[in-house]
Amino acid sequence: MLEQAEARLEPGSMVPAPYSLIAKRRDTADTWTLELQPRAGRRLAFVPGQFTMISAFGAGEVPISISGDPDGDGPLVHTVRAVGLATNAICRARPGEVLGVRGPFGSGWPGADIEGADVLVIAGGIGLAPLRPAILALLARRERYGRLLLLYGGRSPEQLMFAAELEQWRARGLQVAVTVDSAGPEWLGHVGVVPQLVRRAGFDAAAAVALLCGPEVMMRFTVAALAQAGVGSERIYASMERNMQCGIGHCGHCQLGPTLLCRDGPVYRWSELERWLAIREL
Repeated sequence: MLEQAEARLEPGSMVPAPYSLIAKRRDTADTWTLELQPRAGRRLAFVPGQFTMISAFGAGEVPISISGDPDGDGPLVHTVRAVGLATNAICRARPGEVLGVRGPFGSGWPGADIEGADVLVIAGGIGLAPLRPAILALLARRERYGRLLLLYGGRSPEQLMFAAELEQWRARGLQVAVTVDSAGPEWLGHVGVVPQLVRRAGFDAAAAVALLCGPEVMMRFTVAALAQAGVGSERIYASMERNMQCGIGHCGHCQLGPTLLCRDGPVYRWSELERWLAIREL
């Protein structure tokens, strides 16, 4: 009977569709990657950079960027950090349990319109998750772009996301530079902040496009480093995270100046954001 009821259900934008959790992987001490399968209907189509609203029934609903392969035909993939009531409940879910999904919502990373450019993918912490679909899409169309670089930073080596995939991406033609804020003597990589990687990376600023996601303070300093290198703000794209509660531009909680992040974003050109981010009250 449950399967028949789900087959008749045609969710609207405010009605969660039931998804079964079919697999989960622990990425860090507080972060899991979840694979979700719709209980009825087809796989959810999305473009890199979009998000969904995921709900753990009885605990709440949160916006989570999709972190899976946009070209694949497998499950819907999200990477979630357990930081509150809803996200803790989502991360505690076991395979076979049901979560709610609304979406996808929002704008995506640029694709065909930046062909031929050197692409710098710049991420901090769990900000690599919203950029993972863009990386997979770029690598799948590797011949259409110039150099592909990933500049990635984390608080510590234990907090780095997708560690095994970083090597796989290197093998497919992505230049990867990693830094951490602090580390023990066993860490042989770079120690420092992400903007330092921008200064160390070799790229043609006149032909470069940057895709950014991470803590807002990290993105601000990274944009400053990119500007110093000669990359204009109109060629820098950032995914913004603010208090999204409805996903469709109705509640207004995610307003930044004249824009609503869930409806008009979360991906923007930096040139669209810089005026409003300069106002402290916003």
